[in-house]
Parts: sequence; structure tokens; C-alpha cells
Amino acid sequence: MQPDDRRDLAAMMYPLMRALVAVELPVLAERGVSMWGYSVLTALDRTPIRTQAALAEAIGADKTRIIGTLDELQGAGLISRTPDPGDRRVRLLAITDDGRRVRRAVAAGIRAREERLLATLPAGDRRGFVRALQALSALPPAELESLAGGE
Repeated sequence: MQPDDRRDLAAMMYPLMRALVAVELPVLAERGVSMWGYSVLTALDRTPIRTQAALAEAIGADKTRIIGTLDELQGAGLISRTPDPGDRRVRLLAITDDGRRVRRAVAAGIRAREERLLATLPAGDRRGFVRALQALSALPPAELESLAGGE
């Protein structure tokens, strides 16, 4: 195949992304967590305490739109929000032990489904594919856009 014959990356990735999201939804529903809720739990499990604004930026969400997600997670006992002693207008977020258990259960369910998909690839290709995705996804969004735009 000539390089010009290859489909665009987005054209190849989009159906894959739709399928991955579709197989994650039942895992999330089983644990009563939305996709955004899982993103919040994952971010808080990596960094125990952050402000709502910093969390929104870290997960790529609008800080006003995640309030409902935070309310749901707090109501379910999966996160805590406490006033910042230095600025009572700011809320500090932390994942609870229950939140950590839910996040790990969701991650395990998602990983099991991903492994079924990855098992269709030869082992070397599988490792390379995952390494490439990890490297690309670790780039800051602005750098990704700059690199892809050729600027």
C-alpha cells in the first residue's frame, strides 16, 4: 500500500472510538457512574486534592458544567468537597475510599473489554499500538494541535 492509499487517522480512529465508548457504557452504568464521573474519579485518584477549576482543566471539561457531576459523585459518597481554608470560595476535591473502589472496578471492567479487542492483534502489534497511544495522548492538547497542524 502506498502512503497516499492509507485512510486518514481520524477516519480510522473514529469508528474505533465509538465502539470503545459503546462497550464502556454498560460498565459505567453497572457502577452508576457517568463517563464524566469516571473521568473525575480517575483524575482525583491520581492527585488526591484539587480545586474544581483545576480538575475541569485537567479533564477537559467546562468548570461550570461539571458541577452536576460533582454533586452526583458527592451524593453517592464517591468524592468529598471541602472549603479551602485559604479561600472559602474554593472547594478542594478528594476521592473517597468508596470512590476509589468504584473507579478501580470500572477500570477493570473497561480493561477486560479492551483486552478482547486488543487480542485480535498480534502481541507485538498490540504492545506497539498501546505504546503509541500512550505517547500521543501524553502530549498537551496545544502541542498535539500544533504538531498536527504543521505549525
